[in-house]
Amino acid sequence: MKFSGIELRDLAICWLALGFCFSLQYLIPVRDIPYPQSLVRFAVYFGVALIGIGTGFLFHELAHKGVAQRFGYHAEFRMWKLGLLIAVASALLSFGKFLFFAPGAVYTSTYKTPDPREEGLISAAGPLTNIALAGLFYLIATGSGDAGLWSVIGSFGFQINLWLAAFNLVPFPPLDGVKILRWNKAVWMMLAALSWGLLALLMFGVIK
Repeated sequence: MKFSGIELRDLAICWLALGFCFSLQYLIPVRDIPYPQSLVRFAVYFGVALIGIGTGFLFHELAHKGVAQRFGYHAEFRMWKLGLLIAVASALLSFGKFLFFAPGAVYTSTYKTPDPREEGLISAAGPLTNIALAGLFYLIATGSGDAGLWSVIGSFGFQINLWLAAFNLVPFPPLDGVKILRWNKAVWMMLAALSWGLLALLMFGVIK
């Protein structure tokens, strides 16, 4: 898999910015936790967020890129400055409670006529990777007990990867769900049912 310098820079900026956004809420002092301790807590959760985002965001985009290159496409990740700005602004305005997550995407080009099947498989690679990672993090969370850093990492990684899969499967451009649905409705329905069903179970506390 080949990368350009600009691509690596954009991936690093988005990764760090999103890690900050997802850990921002832990920077805010709360009762019985003074500000110095909040800084320590923020630093810990910033590291946890980087691991979760590093797998969820980075591997999602790398899956798109890898499958696209396998089909002979030129594929590079590019940061969407407005989307990244909105992500940071939404996190700051909501004190980390709400985040609009669209920092960039892998853009593909080819000299041949785009094939719906290839485009569908390229798009499906991202959410499918997130679903697989969610399963891995769930095993880490449940296998490490109810407390400790590994439990926190596992729980966060499970939630963020599940959320990323569910969000990207929404059939609304420019999200992945549009091209998957256009290529194969059965594949889209299977992935959507799996990710949205698990997310619903998570939201209602059936799984943690």
